[in-house]
Amino acid sequence: MSNPILPPPLPPTPTAPPLEKQTTVGNYFVSNYPPFSFWKPEFAPQLAAALDRVPGVDGAPVPPLGVYLHIPFCRKRCHFCYFKVYTDKDSAAIRNYLDATLQEFAAYATRPAIAGRKPNFIYFGGGTPSYLSVDQLRFLTDGMKALLPWDEAEEVAFEAEPGTLTDHKLKAIRDLGVTRLSLGVENFNDHILEINGRAHHSKEITRAYGYARELNFPQINIDLIAGMVEETEDNWRDCVRQTIAMAPDSVTIYEMEVPYNTTIYRQMKAEGKLVAPVADWETKRHWVDYAFTEMERAGYTISSAYTAIKNPDKTKFIYRDRLWAGADLLSLGVASFGHIGGTHYQNHHEFDPYLAKIKAGELPVYRALTPTAEERYIREFILQMKLGHVSRAYFTQKFGADPATHFATPLRTLHDWGFLTVDGDIIRLNREGLLQVDRLLPEFFLPEHKNVRYA
Repeated sequence: MSNPILPPPLPPTPTAPPLEKQTTVGNYFVSNYPPFSFWKPEFAPQLAAALDRVPGVDGAPVPPLGVYLHIPFCRKRCHFCYFKVYTDKDSAAIRNYLDATLQEFAAYATRPAIAGRKPNFIYFGGGTPSYLSVDQLRFLTDGMKALLPWDEAEEVAFEAEPGTLTDHKLKAIRDLGVTRLSLGVENFNDHILEINGRAHHSKEITRAYGYARELNFPQINIDLIAGMVEETEDNWRDCVRQTIAMAPDSVTIYEMEVPYNTTIYRQMKAEGKLVAPVADWETKRHWVDYAFTEMERAGYTISSAYTAIKNPDKTKFIYRDRLWAGADLLSLGVASFGHIGGTHYQNHHEFDPYLAKIKAGELPVYRALTPTAEERYIREFILQMKLGHVSRAYFTQKFGADPATHFATPLRTLHDWGFLTVDGDIIRLNREGLLQVDRLLPEFFLPEHKNVRYA
């Protein structure tokens, strides 16, 4: 039965904000809360206090621990990329960086908040983790395992650019214990790949995927981006067709956005343009909807606003699910974001300052923020809303307040716009709401966090 807090769903009302048409500069994707712009250097000492607290001594459950390591090296910088990456580092600089990340890891591993805990999940992100040589990967992972053993990890995820994957390297990655190989395909058309600054070509996708399948990775994920420069309806449909034909275990689809620190934005600024040369939001949502529909017809299940999975019983996104449920994340490397003992933090976002801090025997933390209890509730609720449904009982038990009551006003708003229903224990977004969830989530933000720069 529907919960009496909300009446039966109605068609969208005229009060719903109009859909954005053109893609303009700025962050659209909501990945954390409060917004990163509220994280401050003067709050960095809060992380030291969090590291000195032993989890669980107050009777609270000990959250899972994850490890994220940022590999900031790439063959080329994609024109839409907003991550901290470098294309000019030689092998000596890379070795210095790997040494620094292990020193950073060692400094954390003995702190009360971390010592003795085994990671539940590990994630290698970038940049391009697969840019590293086999010897570099072994040196790095052997050092990490010596500090915090991986033998109880449910997931070891590894991002890879197809053009960097030789048969030899793929076998080494599998031998390292990687359980989820995520291929940054983005598109299958060589022209689209080239004009958007991607380093790989379509033939490298086919080769890397085929050999990865032979090596029996437990999960192979393919990343796609809807709305790249010069992408067309026909091209997108062909990308969906080729993806389904490859039958990966999971597919991740993101809608193209243009943050401030991208090559596309710099070109826009130089030319005095306000609108990005990519598909508009309505088109991108239409394309993702098409992809999801076709994948459902092929037997996939839509598990979030961005993911389709072939077999829900065995295909998981542990990294995502644990983070969205409040896990600790020990984050290593330049510009990386972490969360330990209730405190968010980000490392120095430039290469040399990061290395200098490590060399000085200091943690390379640049800024931090310790959310309030209310902010923690909002963070977890909005992130789990990206799954398309949340459990009232889960949040009531964890935070002491029924979200149907706690968030009554924004839930009513999304309901009246035609995107949301409350059915017993489940608060659910329909497909139309899921496709635009990131523009709906700010309805749950505290007033001081609305209409501000996100990052």
